Amino acid sequence: MKLILENITKTYSNGVKALDDISITIKVGMFGLLGPNGAGKSSLMRTIATLQEPDSGSLFLDEINIVKQKFELRKILGYLPQDFGVYPKISAEVLLDHFAALKGISNKTERKDIVTSVLQLTNIYEHRKKNLGGYSGGMLQRFGIAQALLANPKLIIVDEPTAGLDPSERQRFLNLLREIGGNSIVILSTHIVDDVNELCNKVAILNRGKILLTDSPANAIKSLNGKIWHKAIDKEELDNYKQQFNVISSRFEENNLLGIHVLNDSLPNESFTSINPNLEDVYFCALSTNET
Repeated sequence: MKLILENITKTYSNGVKALDDISITIKVGMFGLLGPNGAGKSSLMRTIATLQEPDSGSLFLDEINIVKQKFELRKILGYLPQDFGVYPKISAEVLLDHFAALKGISNKTERKDIVTSVLQLTNIYEHRKKNLGGYSGGMLQRFGIAQALLANPKLIIVDEPTAGLDPSERQRFLNLLREIGGNSIVILSTHIVDDVNELCNKVAILNRGKILLTDSPANAIKSLNGKIWHKAIDKEELDNYKQQFNVISSRFEENNLLGIHVLNDSLPNESFTSINPNLEDVYFCALSTNET
């Protein structure tokens, strides 16, 4: 099974070009879509999920023409948007039954079995009769993925699923995504690099509506071997170093010093040390290239 996007563009009425000639092929497994806020990630997810049409280009999931066969795609789609609203005075069990009916599962017994299954998979079965208004943020996210899993979807889209979760809820949610990522195409759209690094066997970096890089995390990291250099500086020196070197990122370290990462094919000068690159370096390298 493959999801194939070719030359997708989308410009909104306010003139913002959210998607700029995007072409990408996504296979079964966990696929990470990385980018800063406003990069176009949600626009791309909404387009794939048939919530908006592209201005031009084509989208296919195997033989399904997503633009022309929206209903066929929706029957095998699970979607957890960034802003997932629920009815606070309805229980998880009742609302999932309603969603299952909307998915076309008309047999009451079959619906009950499916709802029970997704409640157990997402570990909220014991809270099934509790109104959703009383759920924690992590429980609501698990409910969101439960509704996305109804009808055994072949394509699952989750948009910024761990934003706002505490560390333990985030880890539980990532473990759940691992479980469901073996037999479906799962697209994880996020700006959190660690989520992609933990889960995904393929990653794309998106900014300003363009795909900057598509690769496996391991290959992308390997491409930077011997090219990332570190130095701790005073924060007042940052602008000066940015003028002299290709500083891709900076963060505070011990003693209020600023640790900078510089991209260079060889040692910038003797004051720098070589470090092993990670996916965050890949991400910032791609973004810095896009900004020039």
